[in-house]
Amino acid sequence: MVAVTPVSAPESRLRNAGSVIARPDHVVVVLLDSLNRHLLGAYGSTEFTTPNLDRFASSAVVFDRHHTGSLPCMPARHDILVGALDFPWRPWGSIEIWEDAITRSLRTAGVTSMLVSDHPHLFEVGGENYHTDFTAWEYLRGHENDPWKTIPDPTWIGAAAIDVVPPRIHYNYNDSRTWFRDEADFPGPRTMQAATDWVIRNAGCHDRSLLFVDEFDPHEPFDTPEPWASRYHRAGDPRMIWPPYAVDGLSRGLIDERSGRALRAAYGAKLSMIDHWFGRLLEAIEHSVDADRTAVIVCTDHGHYLGERDVWGKPGYPIHDPLGHIPLMIRWPGVVPRRESSLTTSVDIHATLCDVFDVVPDHRTHGRSLIPLLQGSVPRVRDHVLTGYWGREVQVITDDHCYIRGSVGSAFPVSMWSNRWSTMPVHALPDLRLPKPDARARLDRMPGSDVPVIRQPFVEGDLLPFWAIGGLVDRNILYARNDQGQTDDLSGRPDHLVTETMLIDVLRGALTEISAPDDLFERLGL
Repeated sequence: MVAVTPVSAPESRLRNAGSVIARPDHVVVVLLDSLNRHLLGAYGSTEFTTPNLDRFASSAVVFDRHHTGSLPCMPARHDILVGALDFPWRPWGSIEIWEDAITRSLRTAGVTSMLVSDHPHLFEVGGENYHTDFTAWEYLRGHENDPWKTIPDPTWIGAAAIDVVPPRIHYNYNDSRTWFRDEADFPGPRTMQAATDWVIRNAGCHDRSLLFVDEFDPHEPFDTPEPWASRYHRAGDPRMIWPPYAVDGLSRGLIDERSGRALRAAYGAKLSMIDHWFGRLLEAIEHSVDADRTAVIVCTDHGHYLGERDVWGKPGYPIHDPLGHIPLMIRWPGVVPRRESSLTTSVDIHATLCDVFDVVPDHRTHGRSLIPLLQGSVPRVRDHVLTGYWGREVQVITDDHCYIRGSVGSAFPVSMWSNRWSTMPVHALPDLRLPKPDARARLDRMPGSDVPVIRQPFVEGDLLPFWAIGGLVDRNILYARNDQGQTDDLSGRPDHLVTETMLIDVLRGALTEISAPDDLFERLGL
């Protein structure tokens, strides 16, 4: 573990206060999918090695209270690229006609934007138009369920893939991994190398630019070649790369101790491997002629349960810190490295990028620029964070508490608002699709928009999208901030009634502020 420069937030704010920090001309955003905050050296872990992320943290502002907004993958990218919380209105989908990604505004403002990604959801139904307004984009093939190959390599000659426990269903990755000849052929390394090449070749060529590296590692499958594959693996344990999505996995016998240990080791191997390739990108940025005018943001969409609370993957389980308390590190020209303890969330990244490049979206957004925090002119930019999945419990986080509010009576009413009508494809079940709008649907308006939108209500018995499964009903959860393990639920206790009532008011106010759907208030008993 490499310690971050030991400068307190108030002290470093004083160093930057009184002077407006310069807006960088170039920004590099590196989104590492499923990056677990609690497993990074910069956040105190020693379980796995992440020397390059740790080195980056030592030169950056490290945000200690950054949290998810909308979950999982595509809703989080909607938060970051579009700037509006997604989860109150829909489960997962592409950019709607009443809104635009920031890249459209950047194009109008003359800012060059580049997307480099191996994230398959960006190039399939439910995420297919997030890339279209980038000046250019490069998609590196072969990760997870990317339909890249139709057969495995019949020879396997020279393949770097090791024998692993096969998944319970077929993934396209089963075929793709047989075509990788060495480490550099794996999607993560290819993506980082492509981003590195772009930085080198484009140095000094643009007045202003945004490079967005959407790297799917360390998301599953946790597949790596040697020597990474054996770095943390215990001899005799199975080779596991596909995690189950399960609550109480060990106690219910859905996974055994050896398999769980192997999965965690495989995640660590992938984390360390992508950290290695991130180091190459970091070196290219630091040696660029644009280095002094470049800000670098390292972030993620969410974490990933690896046995914490006996939860595995991202199942229908309330958001706890392993999933929702996520890393954010920003290196900014002229800003002293420090720890920052103010609350932030994913939509704030979008607001910060808008602030950097002086663009204003036409649609309503929910983020707060982090530049005032970075320059030390304010102690905070928000006093609460909203986070959740569509159709499930909703969580509000304040300086002192985390309050998770479940549905009252049932998981209904709930409605989906969309004109593109897509959600996450389930490739193993190609005939399983989101039901089309029916006679119950009506036209409504999104907050701040005059564009008519299809609003489809759902009731008990309707087929719901995958991510709506498993929400809390007739149960709430309340944790104090100092309960770092989130083991002491204070909800419903007489001695914490005043606090819970206050947090209900905060949640109601937060949902009112974003003009959340009326059926969400009804479902939560607000």
